[in-house]
Amino acid sequence: MVIEINFDGIVGPSHNYAGLSPGNLAATAHAGQLSQPRAAALQGLDKMRANLALGLTQGVLLPHRRPDRAWLDALSTRYEDAPPLLQAQAMSASAMWAANAATVSPAPDTADGRCHLTVANLMTMPHRSHEWPETLAQLRTAFAKDAFAVHAPIPAPFGDEGAANHMRLAAAHDAPGVELFVYTVAGGHFPARQHLQASAAIARAHRLDPAQTLFVQQSEEAVAAGAFHNDVVAVANERVLFAHERAFADKDRLYADLRRLLPEVEIVEVPESEVSLADAIASYLFNAQLVTTAQGPTLVVPMEARANSAVWGWLERHQAGNGPIRRVETVDVTQSMANGGGPACLRLRVVGDPASIDPRFLVDAAKLDAIGAIVRRWWPETIDPDALGDAALIRDIETAHGRLRGALNLSS
Repeated sequence: MVIEINFDGIVGPSHNYAGLSPGNLAATAHAGQLSQPRAAALQGLDKMRANLALGLTQGVLLPHRRPDRAWLDALSTRYEDAPPLLQAQAMSASAMWAANAATVSPAPDTADGRCHLTVANLMTMPHRSHEWPETLAQLRTAFAKDAFAVHAPIPAPFGDEGAANHMRLAAAHDAPGVELFVYTVAGGHFPARQHLQASAAIARAHRLDPAQTLFVQQSEEAVAAGAFHNDVVAVANERVLFAHERAFADKDRLYADLRRLLPEVEIVEVPESEVSLADAIASYLFNAQLVTTAQGPTLVVPMEARANSAVWGWLERHQAGNGPIRRVETVDVTQSMANGGGPACLRLRVVGDPASIDPRFLVDAAKLDAIGAIVRRWWPETIDPDALGDAALIRDIETAHGRLRGALNLSS
């Protein structure tokens, strides 16, 4: 049974606003503010409950141990002795954004009939560059059966940021699809994070059919405006591509290729004249989960999209006109949004058979309640990024990690 499974990153107890990500306008705008790790994690769990209510299968990925003492050991320093910037980079909870965990190619697309996952190297940003060893360990545990192949990251200097720059379209989840790798070249003074060479290497490793694989450049305008990943301006699922008019450098060629390779494709383009690129990025309209439900394609948007009159007006007109997106749901992930991650950032979509996945990584309502109880008891209520060196805070964060892993029987 090949179905859509969304693996959400549990927001870690070290969630803070240190402003470490140039090009991520929300993260830099909120730098220095108090964060609320407990509220952030509970918001994420509520989003997962909403997905379960939509009839979706839900999984989780664990927050990474923080501070990352192994990384600091490799830098010949201790957390307690490190300068503030290095402490912040070692304490970052950014692994919560599971869309950057890996790139996933489902079994119907691959030559060997296995679902392939390549862990992202995230090398462009120091605070994320040390995530991959723990991500690799988690994915090789969750997807240990022969139905899956989990690959180590693409080596430097080719930056790869995972599923946030990858989309798949198909007539159905269990049918062969078209895979789109979106790369960046430039974006004003912001760094290009997804390299074409990395995307091409992943396509080869996943044994994809070159005739069904597209490499598409994200528009420089979108990157310069704050779309640091493609999933800030476009999202796809099954036969629907939902994108802003200015998402791609050559949209006409892309659309023509998609219609040739997948005649069933439904392209929903939001024009700049109705929703500006700035409004799209501020509201995270496209950093939404586009999911398949019994009611048809459903878009799960942050509540910031409802608060933006241009964005919400377009969504209402689209639904009233019987467009491909049949339903819109809103979720509250304001703590994640303030650090630059919407509903889509928080999840890694895997198309596969749940029976082949380690059940410790799959959740139901009861398991989410149990996780929520741990969060309420052990997650810090607030964190001031200027206090990341506080010994009591460090102790609390490390204790919280241990409690969660123990409860899920994933301490190792």
